[in-house]
Amino acid sequence: MIDVAVRECAALGEGPTWDTATGRLVWVDILGSRVHTYDPASGRRTVMATEQHVGAAKPRVNGGLVVNLRDGVGLYDARGAFSWLHRDPVPGRRGNDAAVAPDGALWAGTMRYDEAPGGGTLSRIGSDGTVRAVLGDVTVSNGTGWSPDGRRMYYIDSPTRRVDVFDVEPETRHPVNRRPLAVIEDGAGFPDGLAVDADGCVWVALWDGGAVRRYTPSGVLDRVLELPVRRPTACAFGGPGLTDLYVTTARTGLDRPHPLSGSLLVVPDAGQGLPQPAFAG
Repeated sequence: MIDVAVRECAALGEGPTWDTATGRLVWVDILGSRVHTYDPASGRRTVMATEQHVGAAKPRVNGGLVVNLRDGVGLYDARGAFSWLHRDPVPGRRGNDAAVAPDGALWAGTMRYDEAPGGGTLSRIGSDGTVRAVLGDVTVSNGTGWSPDGRRMYYIDSPTRRVDVFDVEPETRHPVNRRPLAVIEDGAGFPDGLAVDADGCVWVALWDGGAVRRYTPSGVLDRVLELPVRRPTACAFGGPGLTDLYVTTARTGLDRPHPLSGSLLVVPDAGQGLPQPAFAG
């Protein structure tokens, strides 16, 4: 059963993340330059405007948010004051999806506004602002996640139609041995954001596919959640027991969007999620 958590008209809703410390879901409207929060226990919502398009917003260990913006990665403290952690403006490029690794570092993706092939990147940003380029020649950097034991990393560059898997080197935490975990067939949409559950399965939102799929660690498709909207963008487990699957959606580029396009959807008791680490900086 699919419910509406927040009825909204976000142009490009993205990046749902459960903040365990506050019991809230954090998500963004990239093109609307907004960071949203939602408390399912009280129904309370907040909306914060950012000065640039915001690809992702993730909780920090001591409160506040780390944000993947058009011109780089910034920090909001618990009082809402902003500072740059890593500023790297490139004309025609913006931040997109991001994820916090088990060690507390941010893995931030970029893409060109025109989606030019190879115009994006994936980088690791440490709590001190140190940046390590991980992948170049990326087109639309999207979902990133880790297996429960941290030994695998999953990654999506959407136009490839693949969910890729890497092995994580124990000492350097660098991803190696890239190979496809799953390939999305023509006509089923494009893989966008992802979430990894407690069983190590990978849930993938399908842009233009109107569904979220779950793949086992061996790449077998074992569950499909059909959605009323055409463009789900990402998913994350939340709620007190991390059993509810929240799904962000988009309405950008649609001539006749569904009334729920741009809203935050939720599938109660969809599975068992994993606690997501907060950014260490």
